[in-house]
Amino acid sequence: MNMQVPQSELSAPPPLRKLSDTGLTPVMMRDILLKTVFRKNVEKTSDIAQAIALPIPLTQELIDSLRELGLMQATGTLHATSSSEMGFQLTDGGKARALDALSQSEYYGPMPVPLEDYKAQVKRQSIRDIKLTRPMLEASMGHLILPDGLIDQLGPAVGSGRSVLMYGPPGNGKSSIAEGIRAAMGDNIYVPHALCYAGQVITLFDPIVHTPVKPDEAAGAASPLRKALARFDTRYILCTRPTVMTGGELTLSMLDLNYNAVSRTYQASLQLKSTGGVFIVDDLGRQEEPPQALINRWIVPMEMGYDILALQSGEKFEVPFDTLVVFSTNYHPNEIFDQAALRRIFFKVKIDGPNQQQFLKIFALVARKKGVPLDEASLIHLLKTKYPTIGHNYANYHPVFLCDQIKAICEFEGIPYQMRPEFIDRAWENLFVKDEKIVH
Repeated sequence: MNMQVPQSELSAPPPLRKLSDTGLTPVMMRDILLKTVFRKNVEKTSDIAQAIALPIPLTQELIDSLRELGLMQATGTLHATSSSEMGFQLTDGGKARALDALSQSEYYGPMPVPLEDYKAQVKRQSIRDIKLTRPMLEASMGHLILPDGLIDQLGPAVGSGRSVLMYGPPGNGKSSIAEGIRAAMGDNIYVPHALCYAGQVITLFDPIVHTPVKPDEAAGAASPLRKALARFDTRYILCTRPTVMTGGELTLSMLDLNYNAVSRTYQASLQLKSTGGVFIVDDLGRQEEPPQALINRWIVPMEMGYDILALQSGEKFEVPFDTLVVFSTNYHPNEIFDQAALRRIFFKVKIDGPNQQQFLKIFALVARKKGVPLDEASLIHLLKTKYPTIGHNYANYHPVFLCDQIKAICEFEGIPYQMRPEFIDRAWENLFVKDEKIVH
C-alpha cells in the first residue's frame, strides 16, 4: 500500500444508497428506529438519522414505511415557506411495538453492520498493510533514549503486523516503547458503532478505546446535506487506530463477548475492539491467569487471522483478528512459556537497561523536565558510591524516581529545588527496600 495516499480515502466503507445496502432485515431496522425514537425522544428526520447513523433519505424511507404500518405519525404540517423540518412521533401502536422490541433487546441507536460486511472492511484497512519505515518509528520514539540496535529489531517486528514479545528487567521503558509503536502507525480506520450476527447486536465502538477524528477532518460529517450525500457508510466512525492496553487485571473472560443479562445486549471483547490496532499486554506474568493460558487463548487467532467467539445460546462464530499483539514481561520467556508457545510469537525483543552514558542522558533530560538543576558532585556521588552496591545495574525509571524524591525533600525543607549528595543518599533509601527479616 502506498502510504502517500490517505488511508481514509483508500479504505472507506461503501456509502449506503438504498436500505438493502445495510444488509439488515426491514424488521430489525424498523425496531431499532422505533426503540431509538422512544428512548431518545427525537422527532426531526435529521435528528433521527443522526441517532440511527443512516443518511437522511434512507431514514425518511424507514419513517414512511412505519407510517404506512400505523406505527408513526407526523406531528404537524410542513409549509413551503417554513425552514423547519416536519416532526414525527410514535403512535400508541408504535409505542407498544417499541416496548415489545425493548423487552427482547435494549439496544437502540446506530444501525449495526453485518459481521460479513465488517470482515470485508477489516481487509480494506488491515494493519498488516501498513508500510512502516525507519523514519516513522524513530519519529514516534524520538523522546526516548533507546538501547543501540533496538530500532533495528523493532522495525521488522512492528512492520509485519504480527505478535511481538518484549522482555527484560523492570523499569526500562517497555510500556513506553509499546505506546511508541502505536504512535508510529499514525493513520485512521473506520470503526462501526455495532455489529450484527444471527439477529444479535454487538456493540463495538468504545470511546475509551477508539478516538474519533475531529468532525472537520472527516468527510461527510458536517452538514445535513453532506450527511445525506455521505461518501462512506455512516454507520462507521473514522478513528485513529485503536490501542487496548491491559496489565495485571487481564482475565480470560475479558477476551470473550460480554453479555448483559438485564439489557440483553452484547459488548465486544477487548481483542475485537482492538481490531486494526494494537493490543498491549503489559506485565505479563502478573495476571491471575498463567501466561501460558493467555498465550494458548491467542494461538489460533495469531496464526489464522480470526478469533472464535460464542453467543449465550452457545453458537460459535468467527470474527476477524487483525491486531498487532505486543506482550511485555519482566520474566525470561523460557520461565513462563513452553517452546510451542514461543514458536507462535513471531518476534522476541529483549529490552535491556541503559549503559552509564545512556543513563546520564536520561537523568539530564528528566532533571531538566522536572526543574531540578544538575550537580556534578551529586552525580559523581551517585555513580561512585551508590550504583556499585547494585552491580551498576542502571534502569530507565531511576532518574524519574530520584528526581521526584529530591523535589519532595526540597519542598519539605522549604528550599529551592537543588541536588546535593546528601539528598541523593536520602532518595536512594526509598529506591530499594533493605533485605532483612522482620521479627513479629
